[in-house]
Amino acid sequence: MTFPFGAVVGMDDMRLALLLNAVSPAVGGVLVRGEKGTAKSTTVRALAAVLPTVAVVAGCRFACDPAAPDPGCPDGPHDIGVPGHDRPARLVELPVGASEDRVVGSLDLERALTEGVKAYEPGLLAAAHRGVLYVDEVNLLHDHLVDLLLDAAALGTAYVEREGVSVRHAARFLLVGTMNPEEGELRPQLLDRFGLTVEVAAPRDPAERAEVVRRRFAHDADPAGFAAAWAAEEGALARRIVEARARLPHVVLSDGALRQVTSVCAAFDVDGLRADIVTARAAIAHAAWCGRDEVTEDDVRVAARLALPHRRRRNPFDAPGLDDDTLDQALADGRPDDGPDDDPDDDGGGPDGGGHPGPAGEPPRSRDLDSDPAGEPSTSRDLDSGSAGEPSTSRDLDSGSPAPERAAAAPSDPFRTRRLEVPGIGAGAAGRRSRARSERGRVVGSAQPAGSVTRLHLTDTVLAAAPHQIARGRTGAGLRIERPDLRQATLEGREGNLVLFVVDASGSMGSRSRMSAVKGAVLSLLLDAYQRRDKVGLVTFRGAAAELALPPTWSVEAAAARLTDLPTGGRTPLAAGLLRAHETLRVERVRDPQRRPLLVVVTDGRATGPRGGTHLADTYAAAGLLAATGTASVVVDCESGPVRLGLAGTLGQYLGAQILRLEEVAADTLAATVRTAREAA
Repeated sequence: MTFPFGAVVGMDDMRLALLLNAVSPAVGGVLVRGEKGTAKSTTVRALAAVLPTVAVVAGCRFACDPAAPDPGCPDGPHDIGVPGHDRPARLVELPVGASEDRVVGSLDLERALTEGVKAYEPGLLAAAHRGVLYVDEVNLLHDHLVDLLLDAAALGTAYVEREGVSVRHAARFLLVGTMNPEEGELRPQLLDRFGLTVEVAAPRDPAERAEVVRRRFAHDADPAGFAAAWAAEEGALARRIVEARARLPHVVLSDGALRQVTSVCAAFDVDGLRADIVTARAAIAHAAWCGRDEVTEDDVRVAARLALPHRRRRNPFDAPGLDDDTLDQALADGRPDDGPDDDPDDDGGGPDGGGHPGPAGEPPRSRDLDSDPAGEPSTSRDLDSGSAGEPSTSRDLDSGSPAPERAAAAPSDPFRTRRLEVPGIGAGAAGRRSRARSERGRVVGSAQPAGSVTRLHLTDTVLAAAPHQIARGRTGAGLRIERPDLRQATLEGREGNLVLFVVDASGSMGSRSRMSAVKGAVLSLLLDAYQRRDKVGLVTFRGAAAELALPPTWSVEAAAARLTDLPTGGRTPLAAGLLRAHETLRVERVRDPQRRPLLVVVTDGRATGPRGGTHLADTYAAAGLLAATGTASVVVDCESGPVRLGLAGTLGQYLGAQILRLEEVAADTLAATVRTAREAA
């Protein structure tokens, strides 16, 4: 039995965001971000129980409203006013591994071509119509599926197109996504499409944590009895949602309130106008929820705190959040000149004091989040600046005395990198790095389908059927097609890879400015991995051993944080770093065999052991192990100074790797090289 919505302890912002969308689905859904074990899924699943029941046409697979059936319903047409039946609002969960056909539904192309029958099997969007569509771990869902969901939520309609055969049906639902930021972020363009977002975290108050455990135990011991104890509050919430929905069309958004909405959005420098529209809709929904007929400044403040944090990010590594002082100043700037001088610290207003969904009537809590947006990344950088003339140290080659450990150097500014990819054609998860056979991309051929046809290659199907028309008795204009004629299109797109960075943090890497440039280059490659939908991992080596600083993960932000905090100094156990990379990739091949790895080794090629002296033989033996597995590799040569030993180049030969000088990582450097070569020709 579902845990009651009203029994959830805390989570005020999350519950309020869900309720505002229940009042007005036009707000655009909710994205809930938070660490594991914070009752995100429990709260979302509890929401469906307090939503009003819906009246549906009997026998309609698309939940049409008897009072206003969809004229284009595939199960229609339905007569207006025909009595239907009431049923609870549904909560439909979309699994991370769902296919596009499972989401939008599928057309039976074989029957359409061979029998002339338009047979359609509804998907999850049809099941979620007039209910809730819940996507757990939405950040791990393929980008094209997230885009498809958000388009359907915005338009209220789902479309299925297959080779000229199309079906559309109504798909209006409350979209809720949950995610753990440690497992990776949503792309900014997808993040913006969610109406509201909230950050959740486990309470730090021992008494509140004890109450969570107490209620969980009570529910597990007697689910029916626990639900009965909260039935009155659940019923009150359901009635309040119905009342707020009825009040919603009559809520007035005055010019003054609208000016405050636009003033706040402008103050936080959000892109586009979607933020203004969503904030206005959320403010109207909040006023309706609080029983008001006109939007107040408090409604705008609450709406801004929910609608803007995820829209003010300036680059993928910025944390979402709003500065309360900036918000209060923007609200003050947007007040009418002749309006009252409201106290920006006053959170009063409305019967519930600002929209707390629980019975206590407290205002929603706010977080003091980081408000300093990072600057725009530069597009190019001279990576040798300030380091080319510095002599390189050779301590690690002969003396055995380790260089002293230094504090972490800050990375230089990120830049646009050249494309690095795995050779050949893979079959991994969709991404943007290496070539792969996929469900999306350009058509490169066709084959006879092993099962049902989902991507028909119409030309090859017609060509296969054409020689048999006389034998099949064709006399009219129609083409006679049978099952053996059907051809499935073979598509080639791009896949995401596992990019494993092996970074030399030893004393042989030279000066602090040089290490800053190295970190800047790796940070730029991490940003590129973020954009290309890769998993990333980080191995570092210094002193006496190598460390898996970050196991392979979707969270590029975590890798960037580990890199920024990485100290330098000590000996150079390069062989240990390569062996740790070999073991990490071996484990990942078992976990995710379809995801091809790309090894990026960032080093000057020097190598020493625990007791000093050179250990190049051990290093090259470790490189041979990696090469024997067929791992695609890139060596970024960080050697600097007037005298170069070329050890990184030798390492690259043993790895069978592409070798790049540090300054060649930037895409602009490559473009300049090409331009110079053309001019010389």
